Amino acid sequence: MTTFLSRFRGNGVAAFALAGLSILLLIAALAPVLPIADPLDHDPYNTLAAPSAQHILGTDNQGRDLLSRSVHGARVSLLVSIVSIGAAMILGTIFGVLAGYWRGWTEIAIMRVADSLMAFPALILGIAVMAILGSGLEKVILCLAIVMTPRFTRIAYGATMTVRPREFIEAANAVSAPFHRIFRVHILPNIFSEVLVVGALWIGTAIQIEASLSFIGIGVPPPQPTWGNMIKDGLDYLPIAPWMALVPSAAIFLTIIFFNLVGDSIRDIIDPKHYR
Repeated sequence: MTTFLSRFRGNGVAAFALAGLSILLLIAALAPVLPIADPLDHDPYNTLAAPSAQHILGTDNQGRDLLSRSVHGARVSLLVSIVSIGAAMILGTIFGVLAGYWRGWTEIAIMRVADSLMAFPALILGIAVMAILGSGLEKVILCLAIVMTPRFTRIAYGATMTVRPREFIEAANAVSAPFHRIFRVHILPNIFSEVLVVGALWIGTAIQIEASLSFIGIGVPPPQPTWGNMIKDGLDYLPIAPWMALVPSAAIFLTIIFFNLVGDSIRDIIDPKHYR
């Protein structure tokens, strides 16, 4: 762990991405106590106002402050993506290890279901799941967990298949070690780095899907501000008030870039070929 942290600190790109991501997470977490306007307050005398000292990022068609709405929208996007990816990572890792270790009918049942779900593009599968569940914050989290779990299952399955034939697994089986110990002591530490890297990268994918669901009106419902419904509201005013759509679009872009850079940096640091 000490070696990993020292390498991470010594990687300029990783340090930059982690600093930007930390600032974003801190702002989102402190949104209710920050000295910014209420994201739901209407100001009919300042509709479509350009960025100014009073409204740093401008206002929307109802006079609502875009800075405040973007900050509160970050809370939704980060909460949904991190919680859903965390749940999918846990479930997918368990299913993947079960399939890769036990093989036989367990492997067939788990991997055929995972492959069937992965046959659909993530957004299309998300739309189908939301059509069944209905809109709402908790339902979007559940939807994304369902969509992303098969992908983690595939990663964990492949990693487990690589680890399973190794000597320490055979030695554990020879002394009749229980599966939960083999999973916790021998398999998980050897596959966790791969799962962690794709988890960091796929948080960006989860943010994109959440924004897309909100954009088409089946994600987190108004009046809760989300980056997706802010972009949707701004499209009709793009020629006269481009900041309405550009502000949340830039927020999504920067957040995904930060998560991807962190994920890439973790992969480079963990890769033994990168450090010899």
